[in-house]
Amino acid sequence: MNTTQALTATTGRLLLASLFLFSGVGKLLAPAATKGYIAAMGLPFPDLAYLGALVVELGLASLLLIGYRTRPVALAMAAFTLVTALVFHSHFADQNQLIHFLKNVAIAGGLLQVAAFGAGALSLDGRRPLRAARLA
Repeated sequence: MNTTQALTATTGRLLLASLFLFSGVGKLLAPAATKGYIAAMGLPFPDLAYLGALVVELGLASLLLIGYRTRPVALAMAAFTLVTALVFHSHFADQNQLIHFLKNVAIAGGLLQVAAFGAGALSLDGRRPLRAARLA
């Protein structure tokens, strides 16, 4: 991997992670509002869904940020993103919801690219290429 590819892969990974981290911090600062929104969408167990969202948006995004176990992390985050698109943004008659749905689909596409091609050289996975390849 050349320097441009390494920097591009790292920048893409950091941008994806930052979106989730920002969202996770927002949820952490407003738990009642987040759980209320989850409940309003008809999901059972809003407390559990809230906890799951925090795990993905803070925990898995942190792993993506540092590039650790990047391929399975990116796959899990892509699945989460597609599920949230379907559950929270599938009212397509509302133009705003359609835009959010398509944004989530595009984010999932980016995460699938990370899952397919890895974290890049500037990551914890990239520091141990033999071990990273075995874990992928």
